[in-house]
Amino acid sequence: MMIRIGIVDDNHFLLKALEEKISFFEDLVHKFSCTSGAEVLEHLECKLTIDIILMDIEMPGINGIETTEILKKRYPQIKVVMLTVFDNEEHIFNAIKAGADGYLLKDTPAEVLYQGILETMEGGAAMSPKIAKKTLKLLRHPDLGNLCSAKEQIGLSNREIEILEQLAVGLSYTKIAENLFISPSTVRKHIENIYKKLQVHSKLEAVEKARNYNII
Repeated sequence: MMIRIGIVDDNHFLLKALEEKISFFEDLVHKFSCTSGAEVLEHLECKLTIDIILMDIEMPGINGIETTEILKKRYPQIKVVMLTVFDNEEHIFNAIKAGADGYLLKDTPAEVLYQGILETMEGGAAMSPKIAKKTLKLLRHPDLGNLCSAKEQIGLSNREIEILEQLAVGLSYTKIAENLFISPSTVRKHIENIYKKLQVHSKLEAVEKARNYNII
């Protein structure tokens, strides 16, 4: 059986890399490539027969998750595999909610991508090992929606998360300062802010709570 594939990615280099990976397999037919969510929805309105779409997440305008939600409502028979460089919990959770049939990282080797496409077409769910691990972690939480909401409410900055990650592996304030090219006093100030946002009073509490909320 020939599997007809569409690709959606706003990065030209990555788009061409995916097209090349698909070309290695005789039973995969590349039908079209698009650079935006709006473009793929327009393509599908032209009654194109597609079996599966490889969908990027981060795109201008309608992102990949929003596009997937619209697409699955209109064309539930079309499989959608998210292909992304991101493996964070919000993206995984939202992609699953939107109806995605699989979730692979973009650096997935051609043969693994091929097997993932076959698996998805047979009713399975293509998933990179790293993604599968994070998905299981999410599913073990009793309320995924509250988890994502709580993370947003805590509101740690990227720098604060970087510092927390380094605290979690036991680095000293001085070493963290060296790694991030900031002063130890700046590290201390960030840690004070982290404690306030997480409502904790020690490094151990901060690390534990951050892990519970999948922040690190």
